[in-house]
Parts: sequence; C-alpha cells; structure tokens
Amino acid sequence: MADDCLPKSGTRLYKGDQILIPTSALGRDSRHWKIDPELFYPERFLNEDKNHHPYAFLPFGSGHRQCVGRDLALFEIKVILARMLQQVTFADGGSEVNAGGFVQKLTMLPKHIGVTIDFH
Repeated sequence: MADDCLPKSGTRLYKGDQILIPTSALGRDSRHWKIDPELFYPERFLNEDKNHHPYAFLPFGSGHRQCVGRDLALFEIKVILARMLQQVTFADGGSEVNAGGFVQKLTMLPKHIGVTIDFH
C-alpha cells in the first residue's frame, strides 16, 4: 500500500523512497524560458528571462539539502573574477571555435571553448 501519490501522474510513493529531481533538465526545459535554453546567454537573467519559474534554474539545489559549498563557491568565484579582470582582457573566439554544444556529465561541459585572452 502506497503512503502517498503524485497528483498529476498518480505515481505511488512509499516510505523510504528516494526522489531525484533532474535540475539540469529543468534548466533546459523550453517551457520555462523565452530564449532557447540550450544557448549560452547569461544576459537572459537580466532581460527577457529574468522572471523565469523559480525552480527552472537551481545550480546548487534548494532548501535545507542544498549544496553545503554554495556560499564558498560563490565567494571564490567573486575573488577569482576580480583578480582575473584586473590582469586580463577577454575576447570571444568566434562562432566556429565555440560550436559543438555540450557534454552532459555530473555537470554540463562545453565541447569546445574559444576565448582569446590578452595578458597585461
């Protein structure tokens, strides 16, 4: 006998069941984004897609079980970016170099990265 069930699908849930939410799939679901979610377009969070569904983008998870290293990771990124921006200039390597999509593993990795870096 099921302890509970999901309302839309009727899937039965039993005590002790583990539920895994595919957060990377949620972030690429076109129903939640005005701009193609497969495109690398960071400005989406400032413009057209800034009012996206709150659960469409969860890079560190959510709630009391979110990534314990979240705060440290965000702080490290700020420090690294500040130091890098003081010493380098970045330029896009072009559409030919950056083509090829991504590889889905534990995290998403681009197949090719093309960036020109000028050191000062």
